[in-house]
Amino acid sequence: MLPNCASMERGDGSGVSAPSKIGVGVYQQKENEEMAKTVEQELFDPGEQEQRDQSAGVGRRRFLAGVGAGAVMLGARAALAQDKPMAPPSTVTTPPRDFGPNGAPNTYFWDADVLAVDPSFNGLAQPNAPIQRLWTGALWAEGPAWSSVGKFLLWSDIPNSRQMRWIEDDGHVSVFRTPTNNSNGNMFDFQGRQLSCEHLTRRVVRYELDGSITVLADSFKGKRLNSPNDVVPHADGSIWFTDPPYGAQLYEGTPDPAGGKSNKAGKLNNRVGQPVGVSDTRQELPTQVYRWDPSGRLDVVIPDDKVPNPNGLCFSPDFKKLYVSSTGPAGKGDIHVLDVGSDNKLSNQKVFTDCKVDGVHCGPDGFRADVFGNLWCASNAGRNVGYSGVTVWSPEGKLLGRIRLPEICGNVTFGGPKRNRLFMVASQSLYAVYTATQGASPG
Repeated sequence: MLPNCASMERGDGSGVSAPSKIGVGVYQQKENEEMAKTVEQELFDPGEQEQRDQSAGVGRRRFLAGVGAGAVMLGARAALAQDKPMAPPSTVTTPPRDFGPNGAPNTYFWDADVLAVDPSFNGLAQPNAPIQRLWTGALWAEGPAWSSVGKFLLWSDIPNSRQMRWIEDDGHVSVFRTPTNNSNGNMFDFQGRQLSCEHLTRRVVRYELDGSITVLADSFKGKRLNSPNDVVPHADGSIWFTDPPYGAQLYEGTPDPAGGKSNKAGKLNNRVGQPVGVSDTRQELPTQVYRWDPSGRLDVVIPDDKVPNPNGLCFSPDFKKLYVSSTGPAGKGDIHVLDVGSDNKLSNQKVFTDCKVDGVHCGPDGFRADVFGNLWCASNAGRNVGYSGVTVWSPEGKLLGRIRLPEICGNVTFGGPKRNRLFMVASQSLYAVYTATQGASPG
């Protein structure tokens, strides 16, 4: 976590408000109201019997006096209204904020949807930097990864079995690769090669620099993997990945053959719309976390009974800790942290956070660490508007801040030429915001 910084004034109400001139305004308002009341009594007193032949001069003067007093009152009230800081539109306002390119300006020094829970977050969030929706059009966006050499972001659109690319130079978005076998998590290793988790084919692949594809893992002890989900490289050349069952559904992969765990009644046809033979495998293994060694050996590093339904994972900047989220109906809905030994053995497992914010469960998914060791986590708060987006936690598990998005966030990564821009894939869209920190991982 960044050392505590002095709390900065924030225009969204989370800091110290500017001094007001309300005392002067109230005095002027009372004086104007008394004047208007006097004029109103003179103009509209029912007891007054003003003669028609005298009303042309006197009535006109009284009318003008009343109009003048009313104008003064309106001016005073407008001044009072301006003394109160205007609240910019946000995810939780009515009407809600428009994140599109034609939406109204929303940043008044601090973005209205970037919230500091702890004062130290002011040293991580970037003033004058708005949250921007860069693109929309996916069915379920996941797996963002930044290519430092190519200066582009790629991510998965799982149901559409494609990978999308956003280019830094001009913001152009196009299809990067299709079909992708319903790929989910992506990452670039320390040599700049893309790693990808595929649901449909139940494997982890690496795209080599010469354009060929290497299958790193598709089975363990003769049994097919479930549906690899998220993947991270280690500095020693190994690859670590999670293997929950989420690809065993029609929307993000293919169900098991009749009688399998995801198709026990056998009503679903697992072969419809799929290449021959691809969908005939079924879930055979528990949900686990694996380590692929450069020698080709595959080891279980976290068994199912320790972290059921493992999903997102990342290392601390010094690779001495591994963070893993446990999600889904069979998961725990929290994030665990484990010590990584010199022999790559994990120990001292603890619950890092239960992901509760204001009593609301902000379900975790993918996440990334910054160079200070803080964890930037995707948040799925369901129908709790204003809690989906990103939660930011210190290395000790303390909530530092939040980023509110109008869609459920599935994953995040740091990118940009300085690696100080947080990219967030949320349901159908891609969002980004600049920060005052940098991502720790290569991509």
